[in-house]
Amino acid sequence: MDILITGATGKVGSRLAKRLVQQGHAVRALVRDPARALELSEHGIALVSGDLMQPASLPAAVQGMQAVVHCAAFFRGATPEQAHAVNNAGTRHLAQAARAAGAGRFVFTSTGLVYGPNGGAPAREDDACAPVDAYPQSKLDAERMLLAIEGLDVRILRLPFVYGDGDPHIEDVLPFMRTFAPAQRMSIGHHADVAQAVARLLDAPAPAHRIYNVTDDEAPDLATLFASVGHPPPDGSTPDRGQAFAAVLDGRRLREDLGFRPLYPRLADAVAAGQA
Repeated sequence: MDILITGATGKVGSRLAKRLVQQGHAVRALVRDPARALELSEHGIALVSGDLMQPASLPAAVQGMQAVVHCAAFFRGATPEQAHAVNNAGTRHLAQAARAAGAGRFVFTSTGLVYGPNGGAPAREDDACAPVDAYPQSKLDAERMLLAIEGLDVRILRLPFVYGDGDPHIEDVLPFMRTFAPAQRMSIGHHADVAQAVARLLDAPAPAHRIYNVTDDEAPDLATLFASVGHPPPDGSTPDRGQAFAAVLDGRRLREDLGFRPLYPRLADAVAAGQA
């Protein structure tokens, strides 16, 4: 399949793009500055210049593509206005270009944070969403916009906290979560399993306009997550703030519809395999 991927210089997108090439796909990456993405071309990924906020740059990028995998997003450091501009309006620009070019499938990587605080109960795809921060709010708006577009086969994948493959994501998030409750649970997913989920959404002929959670079989508490990289548990001084990030996902739909089974069902499995 000929696939355009966005966000290919990010944590998720870079690893996903390389795995798609390994699976035999022809992958083109939309990048704002090709000179800063040359490492991707060394893995057989074609580079095309474009910007989600410049709609005129997108038709050439999607021309001839059978599918679009949209991973680009503005997360940490974004103002609410920036998050909504890039994550919602930018997604709309790309989707419109993809539909006009006849791309057969549009896979959008969203976030499990769209559910908002729910007391730790595993959230299912049809549950009501009430995100409290700008980033998941912008992602939820983008989901709803995409699902309303006619003539575009949209598949939405709500991601957990993603880790593994040499990604320092756990280490990076320690300062931010240092004051959260140590017993707070959070769904996680290995990069290899995110790639598996995307591949299944690309391959499945149906159903279109469908939302899927992807998650490991076990949602560890933060004390366990911190311990996996050799750190003491968080101190629990601002537990209420942490609830906005206590996303525990129910992953049954992806398993039942598309046969997904995580390669790393638990964090302990990835640690044992040296892949955490």
